[in-house]
Amino acid sequence: MDKYRLKRINDWLWEIPKTQEMKVPGRIFADSRLIKEMDDKVMEQVSNVAALPGIQKASLAMPDAHWGYGFPIGGVGAFDSEEDGIISVGGVGFDINCGVRTLKTDLLRSDVESKITKLADILFGIVPAGLGSRGRITLTGTEVNKVLIEGSNWAVKKGYGQKEDLEYTEEKGKVVGADPKNVSELALRREQKQVGTLGSGNHYLEIQYIDEIYDKEVASVFGLEKNQILITIHCGSRALGHQIGTDYLKTLAKASRKYNIPIRERELVCAPIKSEEGKRYFSACSCAVNYAFANRQVLTHLVRDGFSQVLPKANLSVLYDIGHNTCKVEEHKVGGKLKKLYVHRKGATRAFGPGRTELPKSYQEVGQPVIIGGTMGTSSYILVGTEKGEKESFASVCHGAGRTMSRKKAKKTWRGDELIMDLKSKGIIIRAHSYPGLAEEAPGAYKDVQEVVEVVHCAGLAKKVVRMRPLACIKG
Repeated sequence: MDKYRLKRINDWLWEIPKTQEMKVPGRIFADSRLIKEMDDKVMEQVSNVAALPGIQKASLAMPDAHWGYGFPIGGVGAFDSEEDGIISVGGVGFDINCGVRTLKTDLLRSDVESKITKLADILFGIVPAGLGSRGRITLTGTEVNKVLIEGSNWAVKKGYGQKEDLEYTEEKGKVVGADPKNVSELALRREQKQVGTLGSGNHYLEIQYIDEIYDKEVASVFGLEKNQILITIHCGSRALGHQIGTDYLKTLAKASRKYNIPIRERELVCAPIKSEEGKRYFSACSCAVNYAFANRQVLTHLVRDGFSQVLPKANLSVLYDIGHNTCKVEEHKVGGKLKKLYVHRKGATRAFGPGRTELPKSYQEVGQPVIIGGTMGTSSYILVGTEKGEKESFASVCHGAGRTMSRKKAKKTWRGDELIMDLKSKGIIIRAHSYPGLAEEAPGAYKDVQEVVEVVHCAGLAKKVVRMRPLACIKG
């Protein structure tokens, strides 16, 4: 860590000073304990990203940051296309638009506690999950293209949800510029029966209750109250996004050489935003973003179906849906000038402050809901974006707790069946398709989400609104 000459700016921010190769400094949001626990690889990757052409202000890492592919997971980089800015697979990740959708209900904890086991069993049966899981929907070639272009809008038109759901989805569930012609045949084949599936790894479906309210005013605007039941869905673009990432690694590797882009790590292969290669990748990436939106929309329909079987009068509405593996075109001020930037968020969540017209009208006065998932044994949070966050981090925050242990080591440390019993003793019902997969996601394999969120809150990137505790969790 010393070799990066890390400089403490304040209790919540550290800086890697700009070197000759770096275009901007590196900045890491963390307290002193989290910064000590971070792998040196995080510092290295933040520095490498800071050397990429067209990067603005700083290469950033959030308090949940850990080593990733090219960019650290929890890394943020904003690039200006007018200043030779680039676009990178490593800055988005392979599970494109992996994200979270939280549903709010008109139920309280007391309404569901006696039914929580039945709810978990029904949802476990209804929601396809696990490695290589297949959904109920098989798409024809024409339908595949519609999903990639229309996103959640396609799902709602098909009857998988309500029109109001779109208002409370980032980008209203559809980004522009998606062209299926830029997606390989292999990627298209791999996704034909995965819309409406949860997947494996750290993806989950969780029934939660609000146990703490930090900001009553914002909570009221979001329609949240103490002991209210919420449901959070965490998943992404499945095999489609992974194949797009794999395909374009080769394309951008050639582009890096073609355009003589200096990269300090081969995993940072990239292309100029304005190049044909860059445009094709961004278009393909947009297809996967839309697919992930559609996926979470169909899962919302399945969750409503499951709840209706146990609590037929329950009303489930979308609080918000937001991605955390994306490259988005956004306007931000740099040096007092408003610029159109390509903001890469790799395991980082967008967190717009008040006044942004991109937000639903009912949220514009207070800011965007920011959903931070914890672990199945701890807690999750809803925050709200701030003006300071827009200035300091291109409106970006953490996306979860962040791993401290590899999946391989976690499997050697915990057993899935023992975890289920341990969490049951704490009042948390777990349903999983794989014991080894469950062990990989043991709460002890992650940082303390409370500490991670506290850094974001104290740094002013976003403000805490409520905390949720898990009652039941469905895993792949």
